[in-house]
Amino acid sequence: MARLGIMGGTFDPIHYGHLMAAEEARVRFALERVIFVPNGRPPHKKDYAVTDAEHRYAMVLLATSSNLRFEASRMELERPGPSYTVDTLAQIREQSGPEADLHFITGADAVPEILGWKDPQRLLGLCQLIAAARPGYRLDRALSSLDPEMRSRIHALNIPGVAVSSTEMRARAAAGLPLTYLAPPEVVAYIAKHGLYASPEEVRPVA
Repeated sequence: MARLGIMGGTFDPIHYGHLMAAEEARVRFALERVIFVPNGRPPHKKDYAVTDAEHRYAMVLLATSSNLRFEASRMELERPGPSYTVDTLAQIREQSGPEADLHFITGADAVPEILGWKDPQRLLGLCQLIAAARPGYRLDRALSSLDPEMRSRIHALNIPGVAVSSTEMRARAAAGLPLTYLAPPEVVAYIAKHGLYASPEEVRPVA
């Protein structure tokens, strides 16, 4: 029975925190591989202009290429309409077969938002959910609004504290500050090459 991890997100940009959470989940939950799925069209309004999906996919591809257990998927980029997690999981379930054991990896701080996602009951019926949190985070508080059956399918995963976020990386790039050691060198070089995050007007299309 295949045990697969799925990590979805905007990845704007991907950084070492994402990669560490994926690798920790892979090892702790004995996952055969982890599939990174960048959002094609995030359904929820962001407080910033999301970078073009092709740029975000390219950075995920660069960041994951050195790990044979990681792979980047264009699934949500190629599917029309808004990118909903439940649709992605259903598609992976169809491709992997009914025997596959799917584990969706997300940040523990996103767990309270699950009830606001599309079809949350079906979503948790398709997968186990791994909630990655820094040591000290109280997942039980985040789960208090969920019914017992849903809570039973959510598992806490403590990861080493990596003080980096995509928001911080965008802000540093806009301020002209270095991104070195916050993301793989290939991602940092890609951001510099394409002028990402400096300002919306300066973002150049993928070559």
